[in-house]
Amino acid sequence: MPGPVREFARTLLSFAVTRTRLAATEVEDQALRLIEILTWLAVAAFFLGVSVLFVAIVVVLLFWDSNRLLAAGLLAALFIGAGAGAALLARVRLRERPKFLAATLAELERDRDTLGHN
Repeated sequence: MPGPVREFARTLLSFAVTRTRLAATEVEDQALRLIEILTWLAVAAFFLGVSVLFVAIVVVLLFWDSNRLLAAGLLAALFIGAGAGAALLARVRLRERPKFLAATLAELERDRDTLGHN
């Protein structure tokens, strides 16, 4: 293999290795972030669920003699509204997340542009 061709092949291989490492790092970072988010979400959901249950029981008991059905109905409406709001917020957050392997793809585009100009 002539010298310039060999050097070009080494450069391409070096680019490929670097970009593969970057992609692997991005995948690992995204997986760790997802695990952390899901863990905190599960903890928050558990404790908020328990607290909401107790608050609902207290409210229904407070209105037991007068308007227990109205109290239970209003609480149900409140819970449905909160659930719908949380679902909408989750949808917004899902759309705002960075594109998968965005940094790797940007680097590959720069590499392509650099090699195209030489």
